[in-house]
Amino acid sequence: MQRRFSDYLIITFKGLAMGAADAVPGVSGGTIAFISGIYEELISTISNVNASLFKTLFSKGFKAFWAQLNGNFILALLTGIIISFVTFMKLANYLLLYYPILIWSFFFGLILASIYFVGKQITKWNAATIIALIIGASVAFYISKMPSLGTNDSSLFLFFAGALAICAMILPGISGSFILIIIGAYKTLSDAIRDIDIKKIIIFGTGAVIGLLSFSHVLKWLFKHYHNVTLAVLTGFIFGSLNKVWPWKNTLTWHTSSKGIKTPLLQESISPFNFEGNNYVLLAVGLMILGFLTIFILEKLGSKKQ
Repeated sequence: MQRRFSDYLIITFKGLAMGAADAVPGVSGGTIAFISGIYEELISTISNVNASLFKTLFSKGFKAFWAQLNGNFILALLTGIIISFVTFMKLANYLLLYYPILIWSFFFGLILASIYFVGKQITKWNAATIIALIIGASVAFYISKMPSLGTNDSSLFLFFAGALAICAMILPGISGSFILIIIGAYKTLSDAIRDIDIKKIIIFGTGAVIGLLSFSHVLKWLFKHYHNVTLAVLTGFIFGSLNKVWPWKNTLTWHTSSKGIKTPLLQESISPFNFEGNNYVLLAVGLMILGFLTIFILEKLGSKKQ
């Protein structure tokens, strides 16, 4: 596939959007990849990392290896994801702490629009796709209601946390960051990034790479043999995740860090008119619309032949 520099620049911007989404617990970078038109290429590219790829490296040289890897695509996308994820995680934590209604409103609109754009790619609706949609929505809704576990920073735990989180990150509707919160690894990872703890970052990254290479093969097979049913499950995942990103919450339990900082642990969605304090209804609706329109822009970019 021939691409110009401007094409790779657009892919980098899509990576920036994916990284920003993955930094927010409750939002999936996989959703962004899907509606921006690069999801199946991403899954196919990742699943092609195997023994034959390295055989090409030693027999035909780096240029052939890089072409078979789809290296320019991966480099452009990862550049955007890494830059955005590392820089936006601090901003996301700040916004979630002081302006949770506003940031959740934007992502609620974004995810709401994603349901339409992912769902419309299902070419045939039947009993199987409807059941798959319901199952996907139920699983995502159940995950969104799960309480968080305590923080754990052991090496083995971080390895498996990386593998599990990366699988969630490439699934539309399932948030890798939220999975990290549920299993108690989000704070450990964010602290490691803040403190530049190379050991913990490498352990987490190794788990993520192994999990990604393994899971991508499963997804590629599902898309090849059960395309509509897979799309229906993914649409259900996105629909079920709406509960997690609903802006108005009533906090049932809190988690207090060693520094005395309180963060919500278990929450329930409520009406904005039952919310205690400033509900920012007008501003929240405006941000929902902005998030909704953002998906239209990404989808328009994705509709171009990249």
